[in-house]
Amino acid sequence: MSTGDGRPGRLEGKVCIITGAGSGIGQATALLFAREGARVVVADIDEGGAEETVRQVVAGGGDAVARVVDVADPPQARRLADDTAADLGRIDVLFNNAGISGVGTLHETTVELWERVLRVNVTGVFLVSRHVVPHMIEQGGGSIINMSSAIAEIGLANRASYAASKGAVLALTRSMQVDYAPHGIRVNALLPGTIHTAFVEKYLRESYPSREEGLAVIRKRQLTDEIGRPEDVASAALFLASDESRFVLGSALFVDGGMRGGK
Repeated sequence: MSTGDGRPGRLEGKVCIITGAGSGIGQATALLFAREGARVVVADIDEGGAEETVRQVVAGGGDAVARVVDVADPPQARRLADDTAADLGRIDVLFNNAGISGVGTLHETTVELWERVLRVNVTGVFLVSRHVVPHMIEQGGGSIINMSSAIAEIGLANRASYAASKGAVLALTRSMQVDYAPHGIRVNALLPGTIHTAFVEKYLRESYPSREEGLAVIRKRQLTDEIGRPEDVASAALFLASDESRFVLGSALFVDGGMRGGK
């Protein structure tokens, strides 16, 4: 698939798995990757969301297939990797985007919430990567993008389980890169700030007296008054997925509106 201006796509011919691609950042990334020539595997636990993303990709002239997957389930993670390699011949890019929220201070966080957040956000990255990596080693390379968060580097109120999970993802990313660089596999992390998705809308409802008050707080803690969009993160993921980032290994790419700088 060529882009609208006739140039070859930046992901021309690459097979890309995106988890959590049924909505939000994952959906925006699937649409962008497809426009740039990728064959996209849209993986999500929500079948309707995955199929809607595929519908939008196909409507735009792209190539995508839906896979219903719980990334934290070992057999399902294995099937996602093995079926993609069998059906499409290779796996060039894995974007471990699937994740869930966890709201509460440490002493308010139940064991059940703690384990659920860590299971999806960390174990899910581990499991899918564990089964994708052998295919990338066999073919001689690939790019893995793990979804961390700016919260891995800063403190943020009422996010104990989520912060712990995203810090773990960042540390795992760096460890993976050391192990897999000899095989031509690049492993990098994306660290978004607050991005306007359904995920964040849920956070605003749960954490503040009103949505408007929550948005005001978000604007105060970053250097821009704009709220990030899913497309902002998708563009960063495109860079890490493409050959343009061939010299970027084990990096943490912030897409946070200057959240770390403060005001």
